[in-house]
Amino acid sequence: MSSKQSQALDRVVIRFAGDSGDGMQLTGDRFTAETASLGNDLSTLPNFPAEIRAPQGTLPGVSSFQLHFADHDVLTPGDAPDVLVAMNPAALKANLGDLPRGATVIVNTDEFTKRNLAKVGYTTSPLDDESLASWQVHPVPLTSITVEALQEFESLSRKDKERAKNMFALGLLSWMYSRPLEGTEKFLSTKFAKLPDILAANIKALHAGHAYGETTEAFGVQYEIAPAPMPQGTYRNITGNVALAYGLVAASHRAGIPLTLGSYPITPASDLLHTLSGLKRFNVMTLQAEDEIAAVGAALGASFGGSLGVTTTSGPGLALKAETIGLAVSLELPLVIVDVQRGGPSTGLPTKTEQSDLLQAMFGRNGESPVAVIAPCTPIDCFDAALDAVRMATKYRTPVIVLSDGYLANGSEPWLVPSVDELPDLTVEFTTEPNDVDADGKPVFHGYKRDPETLARPWAVPGTPGLEHRVGGIEKADITGNISYDPANHDHMVRTRAAKIAGIEVPDIEVDDPSGKAKVLVLGWGSTYGPIQAAARLVRAGGAELATAHVRHLNPFPANLEAVLKAYDRVIVPEMNLGQLAMLLRSKYLVDIKSHTAVRGLPFTATELATVITEHLEEVSQ
Repeated sequence: MSSKQSQALDRVVIRFAGDSGDGMQLTGDRFTAETASLGNDLSTLPNFPAEIRAPQGTLPGVSSFQLHFADHDVLTPGDAPDVLVAMNPAALKANLGDLPRGATVIVNTDEFTKRNLAKVGYTTSPLDDESLASWQVHPVPLTSITVEALQEFESLSRKDKERAKNMFALGLLSWMYSRPLEGTEKFLSTKFAKLPDILAANIKALHAGHAYGETTEAFGVQYEIAPAPMPQGTYRNITGNVALAYGLVAASHRAGIPLTLGSYPITPASDLLHTLSGLKRFNVMTLQAEDEIAAVGAALGASFGGSLGVTTTSGPGLALKAETIGLAVSLELPLVIVDVQRGGPSTGLPTKTEQSDLLQAMFGRNGESPVAVIAPCTPIDCFDAALDAVRMATKYRTPVIVLSDGYLANGSEPWLVPSVDELPDLTVEFTTEPNDVDADGKPVFHGYKRDPETLARPWAVPGTPGLEHRVGGIEKADITGNISYDPANHDHMVRTRAAKIAGIEVPDIEVDDPSGKAKVLVLGWGSTYGPIQAAARLVRAGGAELATAHVRHLNPFPANLEAVLKAYDRVIVPEMNLGQLAMLLRSKYLVDIKSHTAVRGLPFTATELATVITEHLEEVSQ
């Protein structure tokens, strides 16, 4: 136990930043895992450079990982870091503007060479002038101390030893915030099981960093953050992408059908393919197709064959899949499309977050081709959204688009692992016998004879005796499914498909209005949930009355949404786009929505939204 002063904190926001080759994502991930093991609630924000390998030491190459952990419920990764670990001048310059005055900055002084300073426009070192006087700066020669600590490893080159500096930094921060090292040691033992010298060096660097914090006079205080109160159960830290993958597998088991994924790698959705490809033992088949069009075609073919067809992508891929999704609308077969949204248009900001695919999900196909749309609101909600998407797809025989985004996909939080008996029953019953009679009264199978409650057509697996039927993109005749060019039939089929989507059963929207007297409602969707709720806490703490609500089902909307919107004098909709949901709400419900938008590739901060909300509250009260 440290002999230094110990101080209790209720929350901390830490940001690790460095070159994309400095291992900042790994460092942040390991710190997060150890924090989760101690029972703190947490939220993370990894921030990747867009380039595969930007020039070393440059601003475009900066990679960061932000973690907010606390002894209470955490809603966001934090507005600004309390602690910045900057591995080089680029990391310092790229992140210094986010730091509040008085924040702690730990700087790797070994990288502040004249050449590295010049790469980012520093004419003099900020460590030598007064430009950092407003922050608590701890200059630490991380690289050289790490190399010195590993001098016994003669088989390793200096470059190999330098690579372990992220473990030294992790050890130092683990000491500062009373995090254990055992989990990271086990992780390293697995990662470097076949490289014993690399393994031993990384563990030595980890402990050297911890010992440095213990012995150096530069760090006089060790901090402790108590566990957060949480319901009893088994927890694990999980990202949105992994939660979606697990949700899809759980749903396929609850439906009693195999899962077939047709996918093409695209940032930030690729982890879904990676995760599902490792779950073959759960009756999961994955196909990495040659392009996005082939991927969705394989998924739709799998659904025709009786599997749960799933395809995963991001915005550019969703555009390419549009024609086949339209085919799925015409065929009326289950298909789950996961769109992990990113900054656009075109290639845009491939590693940054955005909510700009809503209108594409709603209308981005030729003809009248409605599909169900659902948007998870947190990383752990991605699991439940996957289950709900499969429910809608299989029950109503329709494509369902799941709108996640980069913030949810890569962010993580503690997840209370549910028991299997808590999951919904999604059992699928295929049609196995004729469902109608022909003009002569003989049993016959009609592929478009619908369930009167859901308007879903029967799902018959090819090869079932007596249930032969034709599918294709050309319009079908009602009931029989034969090709039809009849104008009246086409009008009927278009309206019936639209009515089926409109009739999908979704829960009412819930409103959080503590006093019941609020005049202003803040309505969000997708990943704006955390920032909106955090902002609401700030506003209510100041004595204001405010209502919040979140739309999870975007097509169809909840049945009570219109009544909720019209119950308030003002409705504010924050979105990471230019007002797409606001546009839909205005047109459908004729409500004067107040839109607040930003497309910076980053989530909203609670402080920003609290300021906007306060301005609206003042206007309404006048």
